[in-house]
Amino acid sequence: MMRIYRALLHLYPASFRAEYGDEMCAILARRRRDASGPWSVTALWVAAFFEILLNAAAVHWDVLRQDLRYTARTLARTPGFALTAILVVALGVGANTAAFSVTDFVLIRPLPFAEPERLVKLWERLPGYPQMELSPANYRDWKRMSTSFDAMGAFYELPANLVGQAEPERLDRAAVSASLFPLLGGQPVLGRLFTAADDRAGAAGTLLLSYSLWQAEFGGDAGALGRRVTLDNEPFVVIGVMPRDFHFPSREIELWTPVRFQEQAFEDRADNYLEVVARLGRGVSLSQARAELGVVAAQLERQYPKENEHTGADVIRLRDEVSEQSRLLLVALSGAAICVLLIACANLANLLLARALVRQKELAVRTAMGAGRERLVRQLVTESLVLAALGGVLGVLMALAAVPLLARLVPSTLPIAQTPSVDFRVMLFAGLLTGVTGIGFGVLPALRACRQADLSGMREGPRAGGGRKERLRSALVIAEVMASVVLLVSAGLLMRALWRLQATDPGFRANGVLTLRTALPMPKYAKTGRREQFYTQVLSGVRALPGVSSAAYISFLPMAMGGGIFPVEIDGEPESQVRSASHTASIRYVTPGFFAALGIPLHRGRDVSESDSLDGPFVAVVSESLAHRYWPDQDPLGRHFQFALHDRLVAGVVGDIRVRGLERTSEPQVYLPYKQVADGWFTFYSPQDLVIRSSAGPEALLPAIGRIIRGADSEQPVSDVRTMDDIVERETASRTAQVRVLGAFAAIAFLLAGVGIHGLLAFAVSRRRQEIGVRVALGAQPGDIVRMILRQGVLLAFAGVLPGIVLAYLAGRAMQALLAGVQPGDAITFLAAVALCLLMTMLGSLAPTLRAVRVDPITAMRVE
Repeated sequence: MMRIYRALLHLYPASFRAEYGDEMCAILARRRRDASGPWSVTALWVAAFFEILLNAAAVHWDVLRQDLRYTARTLARTPGFALTAILVVALGVGANTAAFSVTDFVLIRPLPFAEPERLVKLWERLPGYPQMELSPANYRDWKRMSTSFDAMGAFYELPANLVGQAEPERLDRAAVSASLFPLLGGQPVLGRLFTAADDRAGAAGTLLLSYSLWQAEFGGDAGALGRRVTLDNEPFVVIGVMPRDFHFPSREIELWTPVRFQEQAFEDRADNYLEVVARLGRGVSLSQARAELGVVAAQLERQYPKENEHTGADVIRLRDEVSEQSRLLLVALSGAAICVLLIACANLANLLLARALVRQKELAVRTAMGAGRERLVRQLVTESLVLAALGGVLGVLMALAAVPLLARLVPSTLPIAQTPSVDFRVMLFAGLLTGVTGIGFGVLPALRACRQADLSGMREGPRAGGGRKERLRSALVIAEVMASVVLLVSAGLLMRALWRLQATDPGFRANGVLTLRTALPMPKYAKTGRREQFYTQVLSGVRALPGVSSAAYISFLPMAMGGGIFPVEIDGEPESQVRSASHTASIRYVTPGFFAALGIPLHRGRDVSESDSLDGPFVAVVSESLAHRYWPDQDPLGRHFQFALHDRLVAGVVGDIRVRGLERTSEPQVYLPYKQVADGWFTFYSPQDLVIRSSAGPEALLPAIGRIIRGADSEQPVSDVRTMDDIVERETASRTAQVRVLGAFAAIAFLLAGVGIHGLLAFAVSRRRQEIGVRVALGAQPGDIVRMILRQGVLLAFAGVLPGIVLAYLAGRAMQALLAGVQPGDAITFLAAVALCLLMTMLGSLAPTLRAVRVDPITAMRVE
């Protein structure tokens, strides 16, 4: 048992154990001899155990207080060192805490639903479209025929006009099946959820409010339940309010209504617009569900060979509903933050190593006076932990300020809030990071400092900084340069990609174009003639405004909505190709003058006109790519093709535009006259976005436009007011945010690496003052001294630049999907990064070089 007791004594500090350990063992042995009976012996050992625990804690606390007081005194004597070390740690911890908060929020943290790991998203697969929404008919059959899911629900986004509260408003709405919210585990804070009765065809309208809309429109009044409101000229009753943190399918949704499928919705299996969420059955894996749904899709293809030809199925986790680009953006951000942390840690280790060399004599004197090596190491580690803790606190404050700036990197497709929160998980991460930084990069300098804390340390002169110590500090600086090269090249590649995208021609002239939305409610505007009256009144009034050169309506603005895909059929082509991606086009209904308003060039033929009505031939204006695909080297005017349920005649050919954004490939476009649609048909595609080209600013036009629209329909809300420049800029908003963040990280790395080079050379000059003095006394010229110091800096830079270039190229290959055609080995970017590193070396070497040139040989040789 005495062996156990001696082992327990290791809970005390080594110095305490060496001084009092034998005495404590002797006292315990004496008490053991005096104890009689098993109960007394047991009580003795229990008391001894708890006595050691309590006393050891008290001794450690007393030693810690001494170390903290000593640390405070030493840091107060060297405030420059303390502030530099704290700032270096803060930059590393702050960058990583901010990056982790966003990455955790988007990629790691469970979604805010019940058992989120079992939630999946279901998609149809078609040739060229790996993820396609479901048609109501296929959704009904998948739900009926599959057994891998406990529940399945559908939804689609359908904005609505809210009338009757104050001013008419356009609100983002989702129509959901009654089964959707229960499978998500969402419960209202007021009222109830939808039931199967609410979701029947012909049922009275019911709706659920988001918490934000409840607060904004109803003042958070519980009396909102049962309130009647009008959505798209249809009465609805408020039956519930969802919680503040409930966002589905995205954070923009403000209210929910039941789907209420009509029977005709199940007639067309090519009418794909439903998004489907399901909950996996317990014990069912993702691969099992995917395999079963593949079998179901194959059965339906055999049952409906024409409608479901080549229609497969796919299942992904709801958490994975993040685009590859968004995921890669966050991974690149995290990698950049880790590079900054490594540079910061290398700088901290260099600072502590330099400080340890300066204090070597002090430590040797304290050793000669009886201080143990363990005691000295503990004191130095305490100092590094204090510096790391202070830097960590400052880093968390930096992260709190930076996180809102990173909100643009949060994809809008996930059902989560927009701004990440710095919560307990993030604070725990910051605490662990701070502790690892303080211990991991404080212990080695402490051990190296105390290894020679003896009489040899007192004998070391000004050349003590050489040898292995100098090589270690040089290796740390090389690592800093290497990481900074990776960051500079990565930021440069992304910047080049951003410039390339910003220089991409969208196919239209965005400058001077104001847009707004007047989505006409159905069935109020289900008749084509009623819509025509509205468009005519609004457009005639807008075109008469001062400064307006042209105005027109379109179904959906390019880049604001990229869908609307219909098959294109050409006489003589096999039917098997009709649903393939290479035989589709996007549909837009337009009013005359749209191409002039948006600046889309008309290459052949004519624009749509007011005479293009249901009484005349069905015509279309097609894009250049569609004409080239089907009638290469031929005149497409007057050609016929089947599109959107009608035989169409090509009346004109216009330039291609990027309807899906600057980065994604866009389908060919087909523009149809707004009058050539029967009452009640394709109402989803009825023109709703007003495009105005004007020399006047939006501020001057909007009040007059608002009066014109209210004159045409006093209940019609105006929404989505923005310029086309804003829409185009939004395409690169997340890239711009990431370039700024990565550029900031690269600038920090550049600065820290320069500080590292400066610190190493400055310390080397101070340690070699006597050597430099001797060289000068023996005839060395200032140029020789300058070359000696600069040579060391340049060698450090090149030693870091060369492997850094290799790592930067590999990093560029890893994020090639973000580079928009820029090559990972882009010569201009790499040359710029190398030039910046050489500039950093020159700047970091400047002050130490001047100090070396100014060394007085007589004074230097007198120094011990």
